[in-house]
Amino acid sequence: MPEHTSGEQMESEEQYKLLDVSGHPEPSVEHLPFPAPTMGSDSINKYEERRGDKIAAYSALGSILSFVCITWFTVLTNNPTSMGWFPAHPLLMSLGIGCFTYGILTLQPTAHPKTKAAGLQRHQKAMLVFGFPCIALGILAVEIHKVELGYGHFATWHGIFGFLSVGWLLGQVILGGGSVWYGGAAFGGGTKAKILWKYHRLSGYVLFPLLLITAHLGGAWSAWVTSHSHAVVRFVGYTVAPIVAILAIYARVRISKMKFF
Repeated sequence: MPEHTSGEQMESEEQYKLLDVSGHPEPSVEHLPFPAPTMGSDSINKYEERRGDKIAAYSALGSILSFVCITWFTVLTNNPTSMGWFPAHPLLMSLGIGCFTYGILTLQPTAHPKTKAAGLQRHQKAMLVFGFPCIALGILAVEIHKVELGYGHFATWHGIFGFLSVGWLLGQVILGGGSVWYGGAAFGGGTKAKILWKYHRLSGYVLFPLLLITAHLGGAWSAWVTSHSHAVVRFVGYTVAPIVAILAIYARVRISKMKFF
């Protein structure tokens, strides 16, 4: 179209650049894990949501908010200052899972590069600036608690699943960050990095329920929670809420867009 100048096109491209969490801009939209827009592309006008997507998003946010609020209420109303470092563990871990949920939702669904780039920025902030530090500090708190009281590790299913989840999460962060930061240079850049990004997303959809299963085992079955909360509250917060969150997140997945086959 003749009325679009080269300066306008450069300004449009500038809107799609992605800042990683360290504040370094990507040099080009071509380094993002999705195609850059082109003039006249149909994707610009593509409607991003299917019927039911908004309901699923609200369901995921509502259920996770219930999970977080029930956790915080249970801990804070049971004399948390008398339990040393332990209260920080459920408080921070539940908050971290809440941030992860938002981080996933903000990338679902995005149909064209401008909203994908914006969603990816929000995703990285939710995951790396808020979520991952909460998880790390929550783990540190329970480790200090165990050392102080002489408790062993991996004595419960909650502990075993927690170990698996955290190990997987570390790999997930490395895979995700390496596939988009600095044009995916850590994994060879270009097509190689974009392929790894696809597997990063698939891995995340498996890790998310694993995190919630870990939370369920701790919230619904641990000795401390069962002795300090009502059974109905535990059922809603640690069984119903995680199931609703998982189903809602999965309802918004675009399997056809991942193109594994």
